[in-house]
Amino acid sequence: MLRPRLARLLHSSRPRRALFDPKTIERAEDEVDVCIVGAGPAGLSAAIRLKQLERNRGNEIRVVVLEKGSEAGAHIVSGAVIEPRALNELLPDWNQLPDHPLTMPATSSSMRFFTEKFSIPIPHPPQMSNDGNYIVSLSAFTRWLASIAENEYGVEIYPGFAGAQLLYSPDRDALDPWGNPAQSVRGIITNEVGLTKGFTAKSSFEPGMAFNAKVTLLAEGAHGSLSKLAIQKYKLRKESQPQTYGIGVKEVWRVDPSKYEPGKVVHHLGWPLDTKTYGGGFIYHMADGLVSLGLVIGLDYPNPYLSPYRELQRMKHHPYYRDLLAGGERLAYGARTLNEGGLQSIPKLHFPGGALIGCSAGFVNIAKIKGTHNAMKSGMLAAEAAYDAVQTTEEGKSSDMSNYEEELRKSWVWEDLKEVRNMRPSFNTGLGLWGGVLYSGTDSLFFKGRVPWTFKHAAEDEMAKVEESGGSLDAAHTDRAKRHKPIEYPAFEAPLSTDLMTSVALTGTNHTEDQPVHLRVVKTGQFAAETERGEVEKAETGEVLEGGKVDREKDRREHVRINTEEYAGLLGRACPAGVYEYVKVEDEEGTKLVINSQNCIHCKLCDIKVPTQDITWTVPEGGGGPKYSVT
Repeated sequence: MLRPRLARLLHSSRPRRALFDPKTIERAEDEVDVCIVGAGPAGLSAAIRLKQLERNRGNEIRVVVLEKGSEAGAHIVSGAVIEPRALNELLPDWNQLPDHPLTMPATSSSMRFFTEKFSIPIPHPPQMSNDGNYIVSLSAFTRWLASIAENEYGVEIYPGFAGAQLLYSPDRDALDPWGNPAQSVRGIITNEVGLTKGFTAKSSFEPGMAFNAKVTLLAEGAHGSLSKLAIQKYKLRKESQPQTYGIGVKEVWRVDPSKYEPGKVVHHLGWPLDTKTYGGGFIYHMADGLVSLGLVIGLDYPNPYLSPYRELQRMKHHPYYRDLLAGGERLAYGARTLNEGGLQSIPKLHFPGGALIGCSAGFVNIAKIKGTHNAMKSGMLAAEAAYDAVQTTEEGKSSDMSNYEEELRKSWVWEDLKEVRNMRPSFNTGLGLWGGVLYSGTDSLFFKGRVPWTFKHAAEDEMAKVEESGGSLDAAHTDRAKRHKPIEYPAFEAPLSTDLMTSVALTGTNHTEDQPVHLRVVKTGQFAAETERGEVEKAETGEVLEGGKVDREKDRREHVRINTEEYAGLLGRACPAGVYEYVKVEDEEGTKLVINSQNCIHCKLCDIKVPTQDITWTVPEGGGGPKYSVT
C-alpha cells in the first residue's frame, strides 16, 4: 500500500519548461474503501462511525480523510454553540475522553433589537434556546474530533491534501438519481504541487495522487468546490430550490474580567443592517475569559455598496459593544459562508459512487443558528450506508448510496429542518424585516412548522432562470449600483475597530506565492468541462483547445466592465479578506482586476455573490489558507 507522502516523493519530477499537461502525467494511485473529502465535523463523524461499524461487524474497512488545511480545524470557523445530540450518539462517553473542548455550557440566552444607540430586549424564539448546549471554538472541537478519529479508531487523515478533481469511471456504468446513464465517481484526485503561476513545473513539482475509492463522501462545507461540480454534473438540484447563503464574519476577544459572563449567549437584530438586509449579530462568552462575537449577513442583500467587514467593524461602535470590549484584546478574526436555504434547498444527497454530507448538502438550521449537530448526524448516516455499500458492491461496479438519503429523511435531522423551513424565506416578502419577524415569531411560538405550505426563496421564474444558468440566487438579488448610494462607514477606532489587512493578519493566512491563481475568472460549467477534458491549463494560458481558442483575457475584461460599470466593483467591498481590487490603469482609460489570492481565507463569498457569476473558487496547493485555532 503506497502512502501519500511517500508517493509524492517518489513521483517528483525534474524541472520542465513545457506547459503542464494533466493528460500525460503519471499519477501515484492508492486504493481505499471510503474516501472522505474534508476533515470537518461531518467528515470526521462519518470516518469514526465507519470504524465503529468495522469493530462491531468484523469486516475491515480502510477510511481515508483528505483535508486541504495544514491540520484538521485550520479552516474551520463558526460561532459556535453546539447542540450535542449527534455527539451523544456518536461518542456516548465523550465527556470522559481526554482534552474534550466542551467545557463551557450555555448558561443563559437572550435576544435584543439594536438601534444605532440603544439595545432593546425582545422575546427569544424557543428554537434559539440553548439549554444543554455548549459554547466552543469549532476549530478546537474539530481538532479534538480528529485526534479521536486517528488515535482511537485508526482513521487515516492526510492534512495538506486538497481534493481537486472527482475521479470518474471511463464509461457510463451507472444510473444517476434520475435514472439516466451516467459515469460514476470512483474517487478523488488531489491537487498538483509545485506549479508556477504560468502552469509550468518547478523543480519541486509533485503530481496529485489518485485515491481510488469504492465510496466517496464530500464533506467540504458550504459551497465546496467538488460538491458544486457533483451537484451540477448529476443535476442534484433538479427537484429542490437553489441554495441561499449568508456570510459570517467574526472575532474572538479576551475581555476585561469584569465584563466576562461565562456561558452567556446573546443574539441581536436590527442596526447596523437596514430593513432590506437579512442578518444579525451574536455574542458568546466562551471558556477562559474569551468572547466570540460576529455578524451574519444574508448574501441576497441588494446593495452592492455593502461591505460585510465594515458592517462588523461599525457594529462594534454600538454602545453595547463599546462597553463589552473596553480594555479587551482582539485575538482572532475569520469569515466563512454558511447555508441558509434549509429544507427547501437540500439537493439529492447521493450520486453514483458517493454522497454529499454536512454543509456540502446544507443542513444548517438557520432559526437555531446551528448546523454542527445535523452535519455530524448526516455523516453518521452516510457512514452506515457506505459501510453496507462497500460490503455488497461487486468489483468494478458503482456503489449505490441511495439508502443514505432514505434514512436521513426518516431521521431527526429532517424533522429539525422541517419545523423551521418557512422562517428564513418569510423575510423575502415585500414586508422585509418586519414581515419576517412577525411570521417567524408566530410560527416558532404556535405553528412550529405544522402548516400545509412551504415558502419559496424566490419566484418560480427567477429560480428556474438561476437553475438553468447554473448561477446563484443570491447574486441574482443584487441591484445595480445606480439604485443605491454608497454607504458612508465610520472611521476605524483602533483597537476597537481596525482596517481589513490588520484583521486578515490575525487569520495566519498563507499561500505559496508562485502557484496558479486558484480564483479563476470563468463560469463553473465551463471550468468543469475543461477539467474533465484535461484542458484547464491550456485555457488559462490562452492556448488553442480541441474546441477552439479560449480567450480568458477577453472574459476578464468583460468581467471588469460589467462589475465596475453596473455594480460599482462589488467584490472589492464584499470580500472579507481584500482579495479583489478593481484598479485604474495608469496612462490608460480603463480598469483592471487584481486578484490578491495570497489573502484568500477560503470563505467562498466571491463564487456565490459576484453578479456576473464568473468567479470559480478552486483549491490552492494543499496546506495553504488560514490557520484558525480559536474561531
